[in-house]
Amino acid sequence: MTIDLPSFRNLVVGGGRHLLESTLVPAGLFYLLLTLVSFDSGVIAALCWSVVVVVTRLVMRKPIPAVLWLTSALLIARTALGLATGSAFLYFLQPTLQNFVIASLFLVSAPFNKPLLARLAGDFCSFPDTLSGHPGMRRFFQRVSVLWALVFAVNGSVTLVMLAKATVGNFLMVSTAGSYTLVALAIVGSLWWFRRSLRSEGIVLRMASHKPALTAV
Repeated sequence: MTIDLPSFRNLVVGGGRHLLESTLVPAGLFYLLLTLVSFDSGVIAALCWSVVVVVTRLVMRKPIPAVLWLTSALLIARTALGLATGSAFLYFLQPTLQNFVIASLFLVSAPFNKPLLARLAGDFCSFPDTLSGHPGMRRFFQRVSVLWALVFAVNGSVTLVMLAKATVGNFLMVSTAGSYTLVALAIVGSLWWFRRSLRSEGIVLRMASHKPALTAV
């Protein structure tokens, strides 16, 4: 059988939009306001962006990705801690430690029929029900959850070392570049693993430009 998914371009654009909304723009606003105004201004600007994005989606009745809910909730906690202490170290310590929390959640949820990673993946690509319920698909997400748990654990460890040694500016540039390089490599590896797993189940993955559908060959 053949699985038709949206075109690669549509997947990249959709995933990039989620990444910009939830991570890159808040980080950029924080650094800009930190440099031009003050630490508190940067913290507030990052939070305001996330709140505006969530409220806009609610008003327009658009679905809110689980990634955006997660990052917004964590950003609120970070903002409260940062404003209360005025410490950039503590402000960045929380997202650094959350890497270990996410790694633990991926690992703990791996044995379930629908691991946390499978739910988050649905934000970037809507799989047909017949595919998401396929035993081979479940096994794939259970196994790849272990890989992503390792990715977040490594990312958290390296970021923690950088946070302890680097200035805020250097920390943001190096940790952001390093984190997204690691994540990009993991995504490429996961996609290769995904296609290989489906092929072993007799399922062919075909990138198309139309709505996902499941058809028998």
